[in-house]
Amino acid sequence: MRRVFLAAALLAAVAGMGAAPADATNECRGLPVCVRVAGPWVVVPAGLTTPRPRVDFQLSCPRGYVIGGLDAELTDRAIDIAFLGKLGSPVNPGVTTSRSALFRATYSGNAPQGPSFRPHLGCLPSSGGGSGPVPRRMLAAFQPGEPTITRVRTVRLRAGRVRALVECARSEHLISAWHAVAFYTQAAPSQPLIQGVSATRSIQGRRVRATVRSTAAVQGVRAVVQVGAVCGGGS
Repeated sequence: MRRVFLAAALLAAVAGMGAAPADATNECRGLPVCVRVAGPWVVVPAGLTTPRPRVDFQLSCPRGYVIGGLDAELTDRAIDIAFLGKLGSPVNPGVTTSRSALFRATYSGNAPQGPSFRPHLGCLPSSGGGSGPVPRRMLAAFQPGEPTITRVRTVRLRAGRVRALVECARSEHLISAWHAVAFYTQAAPSQPLIQGVSATRSIQGRRVRATVRSTAAVQGVRAVVQVGAVCGGGS
């Protein structure tokens, strides 16, 4: 996974104490052809420990499209958000981005009140993407490649206990993992709704399991848990 952590400024995030309406997002600004993809509201951990906990969430364009722009709606100005992009030149759709983006968010404030964010993608036909990095000369070291693969599963939540499992292939080994709780609601989720869901993650060998316990607050709400694994060593 030849990625570099891009600055949050590239997201042009709409920041505010309350989330902005969806038509205020800028993921398609400057793109002549663009398909908008809006994700769910992703809960940001509100822990005040050091280092601060973070949440990752992957959002994808439709098949045949590549990411041309990104944005996010925030419920709190203190949410620090960015995404992972690939190395290459020029910085461009199809070079820096692919079909999917992994958003990463951390709460940096001191008085959390159910912080969350909603990611947005502006998608372009993949035929318009770049061709990747072109080396100027042969190097003694290796060029950045894609030694890892991301495996993701998203499961609908219901009242009670729900488990979601993802695992690396037999020829792979687990590098890292994440899980996230998200809500497909028009407005940002309320603090009681967020507090009605608790999730834990466990790792065993190549497997990553998220166990989620939800109260009746999730009834009638499209709530999901996403569990992801970054795997390496495959052939």
